[in-house]
Amino acid sequence: MSPDSDRTLVERLIAGDSAAFDEVHAAHNVRLFTFLVRLSRSRDVAEDLLEETWVRLVSHARRLRHDTNLSCWLFTVARNLYTSYCRSRLVEESHAPALMTLWPAGTPRPSPFEEAAASQAERRIEAALADLPLPYREALLLVGVEGLQPSQAASICRITPEAMRQRLSRARALLSERLESSPDPIRHVLREVLS
Repeated sequence: MSPDSDRTLVERLIAGDSAAFDEVHAAHNVRLFTFLVRLSRSRDVAEDLLEETWVRLVSHARRLRHDTNLSCWLFTVARNLYTSYCRSRLVEESHAPALMTLWPAGTPRPSPFEEAAASQAERRIEAALADLPLPYREALLLVGVEGLQPSQAASICRITPEAMRQRLSRARALLSERLESSPDPIRHVLREVLS
């Protein structure tokens, strides 16, 4: 979205224009869902967090600042919701023997459709990406996959642009190491991902 159309949409959201919400949803829903799936490694968790992200936009639309960057705002909300989800899991797991859990325990499993749709190279990249520590994974997802500027990703992650550049550099190096150490290196795909 261009900055001008972004500002116009923000103005329309502030004014309560429901058609503006539909436009924002159409422009960002798939990107947010993909980000959340890759961040959480669970389709079910991603769907719940995505729905809550849109609820937050609806409930906060009239209080947006006129200069709000919608992409950054939405990705920040989604990331914060994921962070809250992780915290709730930690609390829940520490009390697991005494409580019924609200979130399913264990490693999320991909659906048969997801397994069939993913190529061998994509699975290796996804596995290597999923194996990265969260700060590095989210940096690559925001900049490398979602196409945000490092300064925007830094804002979303609440770090300095220089810290984001360092995080991206380390994330790319870690991803490269993991892919290079796989049984059948996929150098041509690796070059595309890390460029």
